[in-house]
Amino acid sequence: MKVIPLAIPEVVLIEPKVFGDERGFFFESFNQARFEEAVGKRINFVQDNHSRSVKNVLRGLHYQIQQSQGKLVRVIQGEVFDVAVDLRKSSSTFGQWVGQVLSAENKYQLWIPEGFAHGFVVLSDIAEFLYKTTDYYAPSYERCLLWNDLVLDIQWPTEIVPVLSAKDSQGRPFNEAEVFD
Repeated sequence: MKVIPLAIPEVVLIEPKVFGDERGFFFESFNQARFEEAVGKRINFVQDNHSRSVKNVLRGLHYQIQQSQGKLVRVIQGEVFDVAVDLRKSSSTFGQWVGQVLSAENKYQLWIPEGFAHGFVVLSDIAEFLYKTTDYYAPSYERCLLWNDLVLDIQWPTEIVPVLSAKDSQGRPFNEAEVFD
């Protein structure tokens, strides 16, 4: 696997080694030892999640202010633009974001450590999205940033208004958000 640090170096793009021929393909989608070597620390995943969304659905930008979740994300059908926003007040990249296209075709995975908000918008007709988390879902600690916050100025790759859940449409502006120390 190839490990590519992004503009926020703790957010890592993982490109698996894919073996393919006329029969199809094979790749190792997760290896604990190689993953920990790539991110430079021991990681314990406790929950796997799977979502399916239609074109233009935007999910996020979610985070948990306690029981913060690191996430290893990938797409197994379709294509999304995936975003991580640094909410660690002590970080030199506080308030910055990185985005990456993840697709069934490119098979990329993105590691988003604890202390980040996360979201994605679906670019294909349908997308199935898988992610591993380092802590359990805790609804009482869940928070949501406003997807189109002017301070963050995330450059979502779509010209149309995304489809949002009621919860996501009520996201908080970055300047009013609870953040991590």
